[in-house]
Amino acid sequence: MPAHDPAPIRVLFVCLGNICRSPAADNVFRHLVEEAGLSDHFEIDSAGTIDFHRGKGPDQRMIRAAQARGIVMTGQSRPVVPEDFLHFDFILAMDKSNLADLQQIRDRVEAPTATLQLFCDYCESFNHEEVPDPYYGGDEGFEEVLDLVTDGSEILLAACRRKLGV
Repeated sequence: MPAHDPAPIRVLFVCLGNICRSPAADNVFRHLVEEAGLSDHFEIDSAGTIDFHRGKGPDQRMIRAAQARGIVMTGQSRPVVPEDFLHFDFILAMDKSNLADLQQIRDRVEAPTATLQLFCDYCESFNHEEVPDPYYGGDEGFEEVLDLVTDGSEILLAACRRKLGV
């Protein structure tokens, strides 16, 4: 009897505009998943709680910072939709404001199945509750975001591997 492949783990990363923090988390996590040879076991995406940047790619400053670390930044901004709470297993908010906005969306969904939590719940090397928004700051803010999302993504991937048994 052939081995049963488990359903992919579906992860959605969410920030405000979906051009800095959530695409960074999306692409860092995707990079780690690909390095581990586990791409077939995941569906990874990012979204924003506002629709202002719909269709735009990641912020150029984040692209440059990620490229310096060997991470390719892809994706286009999209807003969170109620159906995301039925499709994804994990929805990870970058900060408490995003979390509150997501809770309001989730409250309008009948029988949501996604686990909603702060991304920094997975961080171990940093004592942050939130991933700070680097948009209005300098290059160091983008570096800090990448440090945080790398830390949290490594822990998230380890938790998912345990769940998958791989």
